Amino acid sequence: MQTNESGGVPGEGVDALLGTVGPRLREVRTRRRLKLADVAERTGLSVSTLSRLESGLRRPSLDVLIPLARLYRVPLDELVGAPATGDPRIHPRPVRRDGMIYIPLAGHGAPVQAFKLILPGRDPGAPIRQSVHGGYEWLYVLTGPLHLKLGADTTVLDGGEAAEFDTRRPHGIASGSDRPAEILILFSPQGEQIHIRDAGGAEGEAGAAAPPEP
Repeated sequence: MQTNESGGVPGEGVDALLGTVGPRLREVRTRRRLKLADVAERTGLSVSTLSRLESGLRRPSLDVLIPLARLYRVPLDELVGAPATGDPRIHPRPVRRDGMIYIPLAGHGAPVQAFKLILPGRDPGAPIRQSVHGGYEWLYVLTGPLHLKLGADTTVLDGGEAAEFDTRRPHGIASGSDRPAEILILFSPQGEQIHIRDAGGAEGEAGAAAPPEP
């Protein structure tokens, strides 16, 4: 019997790798708090196809994995559990929304998500929209000032200052001057889930701090 360079049977490793895709798909979908019907509606795949994929009864292929990777915001190699290349670098792709620029600093699916966020200048007296959800956030101001509103209280943070807060409390952030503010933000998976859904917000302010779906 022919073997590959590592001494195994050709295709043997691939079959084992593809066998882990179903549980990975289920885990990512559960983490996103999506039902099979939600995924079917947003990808065009049938519920039965999705169910068979997650249960391992259907062999995954690119025509079904690509739309799922786009919806779940994860790279294909993460869905299939491809071996690491040894290169720890990520390749951030800036995303612009509502006048803000988001630059991802962590790979999709990381336990904690990290972003650099550039908020445009604004009238310091303008209202700041707030949101409430489960999770926890930490931010570090690179260039300020930054207005952080928690409930009825507004804190002005300058460059080099940091803050952390429970996102079950009403919160929102915005530049504190007519100049752009740049910050680093870390948030928990719960925060990621709600931020992905929250595509609203007034120009230049954020009740949430993650990029929209690609």
